[in-house]
Amino acid sequence: MSFRRTAIGSAIGIGIFYGGLILSVGYFLDPHGFFATLRSERTLFSIGLSLEAATLAAAMALLVALPAGYALSRYRFRGRRLIDTLLEFPMIVSPAALGAMLLIFFNNPLGEWIQEHLLTFVFAFWGIVLAQFATVLGVAVRFVKSAFDEIPPELESTARTLGASPGYLFRTVSLPLARRGIASAAILTWAKALGEFGATITVAGTMAMRTETLPIAIFMRLETADITGTVTLIVILVTIGLGALFGAHALLERKGRG
Repeated sequence: MSFRRTAIGSAIGIGIFYGGLILSVGYFLDPHGFFATLRSERTLFSIGLSLEAATLAAAMALLVALPAGYALSRYRFRGRRLIDTLLEFPMIVSPAALGAMLLIFFNNPLGEWIQEHLLTFVFAFWGIVLAQFATVLGVAVRFVKSAFDEIPPELESTARTLGASPGYLFRTVSLPLARRGIASAAILTWAKALGEFGATITVAGTMAMRTETLPIAIFMRLETADITGTVTLIVILVTIGLGALFGAHALLERKGRG
């Protein structure tokens, strides 16, 4: 067997594995129960909460990732290697452990003061946003850095020789050139935030109609042996997530052709 066939076979095998998992859910899919669960107030609340929290978390992560990713891509400074390594922290530490660290922080004097005088995070909406933000921030910075890495430095050097300030250069040259990579980074970050579970359940808990995002709703339905409800919510989450990823990949392909 040639290497080409082996490589293609491996890729197809991965597709069959994950595709099979998705299709296996259909065995328990009951159309009547699906639409009944989909129209329920609790499901609609979970969908709305998930979309709102993921959008806020992804927007906040991207807001931080844009300057940070540019700095890591273009500048050499003390501590750069350490910061670049710490971007992998959410991948090394499990989401549940990351959520536990956040929970521990809010039990120290500074965290308690923040909760009492600024915002309530534990078992609250902003706890969901914070947990998702902490989980996706490193990924967002990594994606944005990759987008800036693909811009030829010569283009920016030319703009500098024409008298462009660093801020003006960033806004008028770097951002427009990296726009598709940044857009795909935003979509991928949002999709990851949407599916976040471990840190969210640790910080925000499992309160129905309050902190019940789609992944938490799936867990709660499964815990009560509600297979129809579990399958319905899985289909909803997978449909939204794969739709977002498809859009991101389409942007990347257009960027590659450009």
